[in-house]
Amino acid sequence: MKPSSITLYELNNMIRELLETQLAHRYWVTAEISEMRTASNHHCYLTLIENSEDGNDIVARASAHIWRTNYMMIAQKFHRATGEVLTNGIKVLVEVEINFHEVYGYSLNITDLDPSYTLGNILKRRQEILRQLEGEGIIDLNKSLSLPRPLLRIAVISSETAAGYGDFLHQMTQTGYPFVCQLFPAIMQGPKTEDSIIETLNIIHSQQEKWDAVVIIRGGGASSDLWAFDSYLLAANVAQFPLPIITGIGHERDKSILDDVAHTALKTPTAVAAFIIDCYEQEYALIEDLEQQLHQSVTRIIQREQQRIEVTGHRLHTAALQIGRTQEERLLRLKSRISLLAQQNITKAHKYLEQIPFRLRYQAQDCLQKNKIRLDEFSRALSLLDPKNVLKRGFSITTLNGKAVKSADVLQTGQTIVTHFASGKAESRIEHIHIEKE
Repeated sequence: MKPSSITLYELNNMIRELLETQLAHRYWVTAEISEMRTASNHHCYLTLIENSEDGNDIVARASAHIWRTNYMMIAQKFHRATGEVLTNGIKVLVEVEINFHEVYGYSLNITDLDPSYTLGNILKRRQEILRQLEGEGIIDLNKSLSLPRPLLRIAVISSETAAGYGDFLHQMTQTGYPFVCQLFPAIMQGPKTEDSIIETLNIIHSQQEKWDAVVIIRGGGASSDLWAFDSYLLAANVAQFPLPIITGIGHERDKSILDDVAHTALKTPTAVAAFIIDCYEQEYALIEDLEQQLHQSVTRIIQREQQRIEVTGHRLHTAALQIGRTQEERLLRLKSRISLLAQQNITKAHKYLEQIPFRLRYQAQDCLQKNKIRLDEFSRALSLLDPKNVLKRGFSITTLNGKAVKSADVLQTGQTIVTHFASGKAESRIEHIHIEKE
């Protein structure tokens, strides 16, 4: 037996009747706007979501709409209270009617909105981020940096086409001061703002030695565009950046978390330019003041030195005169002393010269006497060595062919040798030679 069945229309109709009879006509619901668009007929269509507590998952989703008759009223009410426009990514408290159509299905018709909830949620989120930054001890790190002096080399983070960047650059260049400004383009609104600015900060960080400070500026726009600057990751990067960061991203009555952690927070790009120009002018004025003080100090020092030189010159002149007189007297004394010493030396020299002939005569006689004695000694020695005197003492001399024979080696048998005595000589013939070996 086949089970009984109903049509899809019948099922949807039952669901619609059940919703109409069992549920209240209207509810106040908290949700986040995930998608929002306005059609050409001025009806507004939205997707409402609810995230899990950790924010990683969507736990509920519903299609919603605001009919044209209510949309203008609700949008103006929200803008007057918050200064912002309804857009993606904000949390809202809305009054809804539950609709279920057999063809179009389930949807919510938004009939009213409470702006105070959105304001409170934004404020709560900002306070939570600020408490986290403070708890990590980084909220005032960038503020504690000192602005370089002078402040000349500026890395600018902005959209290349932003009117605010053009105003900033025009104001900086028309001063004629030697500012160096380089644009590092970044997305300044929408969901990619956070990642784009952090990536740009990383680029500047890699060449930080080239820059004195970083400027983050944007032009006008809706206040909701500032929500991207209420980011923890972006704020943490700015707070811990090694160069001072100056912001000009808000409006007169708006302030972001980025402004809270930056070194200096100003409202507009032109205000940032005026601040940097004022820093330079203050530095220049300080230099001029220091230059004037230095000139005055140097003038006083020169005057004191001139006076000291004049006094020293007078003292030196007086001292020179005194030294001159002292040296003159000393020279006169030396002259007199030298003259006396010269006379004494001349007298001594005369006496010495007078004694030289006597000393020479005495020394000559002494030298002659000594040499005579030595000659006598040499004469006696030669007399003793005379061959005649040697022969008289009993010695004899043997000659061969008139020459003295000093060794038996020169003799041969049969030769005739002559032996000389003091009383005469004798000839002998050699019959035998006997040579003694050593």
